[in-house]
Amino acid sequence: MARLTDRPVQRALRLTAGLALFGLCLALLVEADLGADPWTVLTQGLAAVTGLTLGQVVVAVSVLLLVLWVPLRQRPGPGTVANALLVGPFLDLGLAWIPTPHHLPARVAFLVTAVVGVAVATGLYVGAGWGSGPRDGLMTGLADLGVPVVAARAAIELSVLAVGWLLGGSVGVATVVFALAIGPLVGYALGKLRLPPSAAPDGV
Repeated sequence: MARLTDRPVQRALRLTAGLALFGLCLALLVEADLGADPWTVLTQGLAAVTGLTLGQVVVAVSVLLLVLWVPLRQRPGPGTVANALLVGPFLDLGLAWIPTPHHLPARVAFLVTAVVGVAVATGLYVGAGWGSGPRDGLMTGLADLGVPVVAARAAIELSVLAVGWLLGGSVGVATVVFALAIGPLVGYALGKLRLPPSAAPDGV
């Protein structure tokens, strides 16, 4: 994790922009109504059961995941906490502001924009170097216990997808598109947007 004194303003701006974009792109994905990524499917299911907004569920689940970091001996950074608290409100804001598309071409455009936008957002907030998201820490914590990363990720995402679907979350073509595209897109975005440690004296 990058030092807090290493270009803090630049890192904070990247982090905030990334988390805002992430939440707004999740709203696009939901508005497309073609399915969702596993964690959003879980969010939809829990929202249907509890009556909370999607954003409120995102915050609640994120805080719960941070609690699980303790036995897994994961150390959150400021970006981790910001992720837990900001993505949900921006998701609700996007759902309130973004109009619902009614024609298939527009819905597909929302889907494509959402997937690409989530990748860029991840590149910005992870690339800021102030800690991973709550969900990523769960995966790396299991990996530290000896579970292969691929197996840990697959087990977590299939589990939350199944629970979310059983609770009424939306599974569809977007779920498949997201699963196939997000890994390569995030890898590319991180390569372009990661802010490396500064070799210069600390500062803005």
